[in-house]
Amino acid sequence: MRTEQEKMLAGELYDPSDKTLEAKRMRAHELCRVLNQTPETDAETRSKLLHELFGHLGEGTYITCPLQIDYGEFTTFGDRCFANFNFTVLDTCPVTIGNDVFFGPNCSLLTPLHPMLPEERNLRRREDGSYYDLEYGAPITIGDGCWIAADVKICGGVTIGAGSVIGAGSVVLHSIPAGVLAAGNPCRVIRPITSADSLEGARVK
Repeated sequence: MRTEQEKMLAGELYDPSDKTLEAKRMRAHELCRVLNQTPETDAETRSKLLHELFGHLGEGTYITCPLQIDYGEFTTFGDRCFANFNFTVLDTCPVTIGNDVFFGPNCSLLTPLHPMLPEERNLRRREDGSYYDLEYGAPITIGDGCWIAADVKICGGVTIGAGSVIGAGSVVLHSIPAGVLAAGNPCRVIRPITSADSLEGARVK
């Protein structure tokens, strides 16, 4: 018989009130609480907590507090990534972040999904009187070298191709190809990123 965690990670309907999942969320939330109260000057403690929190944290990756993570162990970062203030990850499904990915402040990666019909979404009651609901999710993948600007929300099932830029305030509901500038609510491709975007020629001599 499949566990609730196995169902969750596979994107199937699952019960989030499962005791194993609840314990994992509480552990991640407590690690976030301690981390958010740890001074930035205490780099050793911050590094230890971040490595405990995430499934993988690549070399040179830095995350600015405060942050809030649902599970942590289902999120992986590549090397040299940066996340600014108020980074939120709800990783009921795997979140995979490549190398050299930058996040502006107030970004959220949101894998959970809920049934559209209210009768399927609403709380249910067990025989013992306790309540539960059924949820599902879809993974998020962000390729190498992406820049996710401030206040971006990325929803479950989205893949962002390598080297793309997502403009501030965007809500990303669908996958974005590699090497483009995309923005808006819902987020749409605006144009390719080309050599004309280089700042080399714009530097003051």
